[in-house]
Amino acid sequence: MRIAVIGTGYVGLVAGTCFAEMGNQVTCVDIDEDKITRLKKGIIPIYEPGLSELVKSNYSHGRLQFTTSLTDAVTDARVVFIAVGTPPGADGSADLSAVYAVAAEIGRAANGPKLIVDKSTVPVGTAARVKSLANENSEHAISVCSNPEFLKEGAAIDDFMKPDRVVIGAEMEEDFQLMGELYAPFVRNGAPILNMDPVSAEMTKYAANAMLATRISFMNEVARICDKVGADVSNVRRGIGSDVRIGKPFLYSGIGYGGSCFPKDVKAIMHTAKEYGYEFQILEAVERVNANQKMLMVERMDELFGKDLSDITVGIWGLAFKPRTDDMREAPSITIARELKSRGATIKACDPEALGTGKSEIGDNIDAYLEDMYEVAEGADVVIVCTEWNEYRNPDFGRLGDIMKRKLVLDGRNILLESELRKHGFERYGVGISPVLQSAKARN
Repeated sequence: MRIAVIGTGYVGLVAGTCFAEMGNQVTCVDIDEDKITRLKKGIIPIYEPGLSELVKSNYSHGRLQFTTSLTDAVTDARVVFIAVGTPPGADGSADLSAVYAVAAEIGRAANGPKLIVDKSTVPVGTAARVKSLANENSEHAISVCSNPEFLKEGAAIDDFMKPDRVVIGAEMEEDFQLMGELYAPFVRNGAPILNMDPVSAEMTKYAANAMLATRISFMNEVARICDKVGADVSNVRRGIGSDVRIGKPFLYSGIGYGGSCFPKDVKAIMHTAKEYGYEFQILEAVERVNANQKMLMVERMDELFGKDLSDITVGIWGLAFKPRTDDMREAPSITIARELKSRGATIKACDPEALGTGKSEIGDNIDAYLEDMYEVAEGADVVIVCTEWNEYRNPDFGRLGDIMKRKLVLDGRNILLESELRKHGFERYGVGISPVLQSAKARN
C-alpha cells in the first residue's frame, strides 16, 4: 500500500517507519527542510531504541522516503496519516491549527479518493472537522478516520509492531477494510482491531492516558500515606496488583509523571469536559497530586538541610522523564533542579541520553552536565535519583561512598537495593518505603 505520513515527529516517524518495515511504500513529509535532509542521511532527531536502524534499513531499500512536498506525497498515496503536533494551549486545549492546515492542504493536493487518518492525539470532533476542511478544498471524495496511537516512549517500536489493540474510528465499511488490510501484519498474534465511530476512537485515546495518569497519582498518594504510617508501598503495590481487577502496571510510586502524553492529554480531556459543561473532578486531583509529587524530593531536602543550600552540592542521576528516551517534557528533574538552585545549591547532573535536551530545558539551573554518574556524585552531599535508568540501579556503592561528601541518596524511583545501601553505610530516603538511616558516626 502507498502511504503518506505528514509530520516526522515522534509518532509520525515511528508509524511511517514501521509501516515501511511491513513492505508498504511510505513517504514521510515535514516542512523542516533541514530535518528532512538529516533524515535522508540517517540522522534521527529523537532517541528511540531501534528506530535509527529501521529508518536506515527501509530508506536504503526504497520503502521509506522523506520529502518537504506534501503535494507529491499525497498524490502518490491512497492513505494519508496526519501526525503533526497538537501542543496544549494556556487553557489546556489542544492546538489544532497544524492539523487543520494540513487537512486543507491534503484536500487541495488530492488527485483522487483519499483516506485521511488522524494519528495525532486530537480531541473529540476533530475527525469531522478534518473531513469538512479536506472536502471543502477538493473535488474528490475524501473520508477520514481516527486511529489513535498507544506508544510508550522507549518501547515504541515494539508497541507499534506488536500492539495489544488497534483502534479504528471510521464511518464507512470501505475504510474499515482498508485500515484492516494495513494493520493485518501487525496483529497476527491475535490482538484485536477495534472498529468504532470516530468520536469514540478520539475519546478512547484520552481516556486511556487519563486512566494511566490516575493510577500513577493514586499510588503516589498511597506512598505519601505509607511514609506517615510506616507501611512499605512496595508491599502494598504487590498486594493490590495481584488482584486481577486491578493488575500490576502503572502502580509504581515515584516523583510524578511527565512526558509528551499524560500531562497534555489530561489537560485536554478536562478542557473537553468543560466545553460540554462537565467538571472532571478526578483528573483535577490527579493533576494536583502530580504537581505536588514533583516537589517531594525538594521537601526532603528542606527537612535534611534547611532552605539555605548555598553550601550544598547535589548530584542528579537522570534528567529525562523516563528511561530509554531523551524526552524532557514535563520531567520532574526540571522542577527539582530549579527549586534547589533557587535555594542556592550547586548542582551536577547526568543522563545517558538527555544531556542535550536537558541542558536546553534546564539551562543554568544545573551547574555541570556530565556523562559519568560517579563524576556527578564526587564531592556531593546528596545524590537524587530522578530517572530509573538501569545503570543507576546497582552502582558501585563502595566507590560511591568514597567519593561523596556524605553517604546520602534520595531515591525518587525506589530502585536502589536496601541491602547494599546498609552494607555500605548509606542513608536513603525513597517514596513510600522505609528510610535507611545510619548513625552520625557512619555518615562520616
